[in-house]
Amino acid sequence: MALSAMWASGPLAAGIGAAVTAVYTLVTDHVRPQRSEPRDAALLRTPSGGIPRVEQVDRPELAGVHPADGHPDHRLAPPYVERDAEPVLRQAVLESGFVLIVGESTAGKTRLAYEVVRSCFPRHAFIRPLARSALAHAVKIAKRRRRAVLWLDDLENYLGADGVTASTLAGLLAGPPGRVVVLATMRSQEFRRYDAREESRLTGSDRDAWRVQREVMHMAVQVRLERRWSAAEQARADTLQDPRVRLALGSCDRFGLAEVLAAGPELLAAWENAWAPGANPRGAAIVAAAVDCRRSGLRRPASRQWLQDLHLPYLAERGGPDLQPEPFSDAMQWACKAAYATSGLLIGNYSQGYVAFDYLLAAPRLAPVPEHLWEALLSRVGATDAYDMGLLAHQANQLARATKALERARAGGVAGADYLLAIAVGDRGRPREAARSLEAIVRRRRAQLGPRHPDTLASIHQWAFFTGEAGDLQAAADAFGDLVVTATAALGPEHTDTLAARHQCAYFTGEAGDTRSAVLQLTALLEDRTRLEGPGSPQVLASRRSLIWFSGMNGDLEEAEQLLRQLMEDAEQTLGPDDPHLLAMRSTQADFAARAGRAHEATAVFTQLVAERSRILGADHPHALHTRLQRVQGLMSTGLSEQARRELTQVIADAERVLEPGHRHLVLAHRMLDRLQQP
Repeated sequence: MALSAMWASGPLAAGIGAAVTAVYTLVTDHVRPQRSEPRDAALLRTPSGGIPRVEQVDRPELAGVHPADGHPDHRLAPPYVERDAEPVLRQAVLESGFVLIVGESTAGKTRLAYEVVRSCFPRHAFIRPLARSALAHAVKIAKRRRRAVLWLDDLENYLGADGVTASTLAGLLAGPPGRVVVLATMRSQEFRRYDAREESRLTGSDRDAWRVQREVMHMAVQVRLERRWSAAEQARADTLQDPRVRLALGSCDRFGLAEVLAAGPELLAAWENAWAPGANPRGAAIVAAAVDCRRSGLRRPASRQWLQDLHLPYLAERGGPDLQPEPFSDAMQWACKAAYATSGLLIGNYSQGYVAFDYLLAAPRLAPVPEHLWEALLSRVGATDAYDMGLLAHQANQLARATKALERARAGGVAGADYLLAIAVGDRGRPREAARSLEAIVRRRRAQLGPRHPDTLASIHQWAFFTGEAGDLQAAADAFGDLVVTATAALGPEHTDTLAARHQCAYFTGEAGDTRSAVLQLTALLEDRTRLEGPGSPQVLASRRSLIWFSGMNGDLEEAEQLLRQLMEDAEQTLGPDDPHLLAMRSTQADFAARAGRAHEATAVFTQLVAERSRILGADHPHALHTRLQRVQGLMSTGLSEQARRELTQVIADAERVLEPGHRHLVLAHRMLDRLQQP
């Protein structure tokens, strides 16, 4: 049976991902609730309400493929052009239970997955949850079916609170190979949040607040799909007679063929040009608000009323009435109008809400999400959405936003919100408060999950870390020593979390005064990490820095400086200029220069670090505040006492506003002020 009238039981909901206007028309015209199923059971279905077989999903748009136009029959998708990655994907889905295709927006990920799954598993049930809330129901159905494909287009929409987990996937894939296949896609921009460099950037001292989502990424066999088409792919496309493909081939020097077919460049240009007075400035403002809703972490559509309220500051910032904005209804019609009958800038409808076309999320020169949008959005969303927003804010080091959103999520009872909130509170400069919260979480997890469960061990790691950050260095060192023993037995000596615990044990041992033991521990850790992760791993570079730091405290400072210079040369080849590891190395460089008596050199480096850390982390981040204190120390060492006093007074005022009373940075600042006030 053809599925030209497919429909979803229950409300067609949030995480629609790459679904587009044409697909909404197909499904929403025939929505009927299924009394036998829960309300959060929005799945792609046949007209009779059943789960289709893969071979019945006769239109790629029903799987989430962006439509294209230029053919007399607009309902016909362009012919499929074999991609270079197809043999790799075909082998992966036949041999692995969970495969993830990663690529830029409109690279052709979903179309590739659709064609491969139709040829490999035509008789499998095609289970596509249309919202994260329907995921649990989809998993139950997949477990009951003799063979099934669980279709997770835009995987990021199924992560987070009540989303897919490693344990969920393990249970689903526990049967014979090929019985259940999980096939997912993810934009490169989202996937980069979970790669080794980004994980290192975001977790600081080996913290892992994103354990569940990271483990999902690591379970998948990953297949990369390039946005730009190769010469071989273009040659295969050139043999086709479809006018859309022929036209798109003319732009392959600048864009990917699938990108052009989905009208991505045209839509982006339309958005940029719409700001002109008398054009569609209100429509452009509405699109800007919708884009920033997604960039804030909102995984579901925004309502028409939300967009009507949220777009107003964007319009005012660009000139308001001077732009001669069109009426709101006209603006919405323009924003939703399909370019060449493909996607519109907004995707959705009045009853289900609207999402921005994902191609726009990677537009160049996008400004940070403004405070007015973020605050207004947080005031409207529910607890699960607040968790998503808090997770994303924490990942971006926007700690004030993270704590505010996660407090909403915790109040709403979202699982795991209290854990992530405690970490965000500690990162923001309240380690004693974080340690108290985490101590309670450790007790609860021990009772519910057992003392050796990975989540229990993760909470112990965080509790021990913030105990040390609060000033009890020896207690932290002892706690991490015990954690190393437990993690080695429970997870194995080569597990990432075991290695992370070893690093922290060495670090706090050294900070507590036993630098010789720290050097011995770090030397052994570095050997193991280099063997397991490779010399360019961010964690290997971090271990080298810690080893150099404690070696410099324990031995020849000149040799330590030489080793640090070599480390920085190696790090600059593998890490970005804003990577926290590289900034930490430069801080060590400045500290070594100060200890060697080169005060002017140290002050210059600290001055630059103040600007960089304030830009990357925010001026109120504890690391930025500490670097400002180090700059003041440099000013004091170079005889600029009056300037040092002025800056220190401001640092103390800022620190007292942000940090908890008795924080070590505040203690240091007041000691420095006492020295400056002495005659």
